[in-house]
Amino acid sequence: MAKTIGNPASWTAHAMRETGSHVGASMEGIGSKDQTTAPLVRKLEFEDLTNALRAGFEDFMAARADVIFIALIYPLAGLVMITMGLSMNLIPLVVPMIMGFALLGPVAAVGLYEISRLREAGENPDWLDAFGIIRTPSFGGIVVLGLFLALLFIIWMIVAQFVYASTLGPEPPVSIAMFAHDVFTTSQGWAMIILGTGTGVIFAIVALATSLVSFPLLLDRQIGLPIAVVTSFRVLRKSPLVTVSWGLIVGVLLAAGSLPILLGLIVVLPVLGHATWHLYRKAVV
Repeated sequence: MAKTIGNPASWTAHAMRETGSHVGASMEGIGSKDQTTAPLVRKLEFEDLTNALRAGFEDFMAARADVIFIALIYPLAGLVMITMGLSMNLIPLVVPMIMGFALLGPVAAVGLYEISRLREAGENPDWLDAFGIIRTPSFGGIVVLGLFLALLFIIWMIVAQFVYASTLGPEPPVSIAMFAHDVFTTSQGWAMIILGTGTGVIFAIVALATSLVSFPLLLDRQIGLPIAVVTSFRVLRKSPLVTVSWGLIVGVLLAAGSLPILLGLIVVLPVLGHATWHLYRKAVV
């Protein structure tokens, strides 16, 4: 029987059914993929970081109109969260919110990994191709790992609130100016800075170890989520100094991009996303 295009409503419903079936099948196979052994990992060198950043910038320049459209979602979501924080008298959580939002960076960059993968294959992708991640066999693992990072972000916000309540709180600040004064001129404020920074480093290391190469690996190969996470930990263990330096680079660049009301992330996020893909290529055989 010949196939017809049909009306937009029926086409949309059919596409949603196909996508739903694929997501369901992907979720069922999270821990059971064709590859059941962890891939080999290489020892990273510091020049691999600069090469990855250079290649990431080249990908950004080659597809900047498309990747900027994708990257806009990240700063816009951040601005919404900050606005909510200010309007809900959650001023002490604004800085932890900006810092913790970086935990979700690997999730926001998944579409960028796909664009880099397609360019590597000699194709000329546009921003719609970023949604091709939905069709990858390991999409279920990508979803679960993204949910884990979201949960990590929520836990970080709870911990940040506890740190504030234990130092400068529990009462909310009278104003932003008074809060800034108390933070930098009182012993309780410095205790909050030191304790909050130390705790944030722990969360950052957990996120780095878990997602360093997991998302690109799930996107690139038909592999289970546990193996992808184990591989990411093995990369960190094999090259601890280089990978921690990469985490610092990412943190510094994200912080710098956040300064002009998060708008710098429109450039920083795509470059880091593409660079992460190339670093994955260096790290995993």
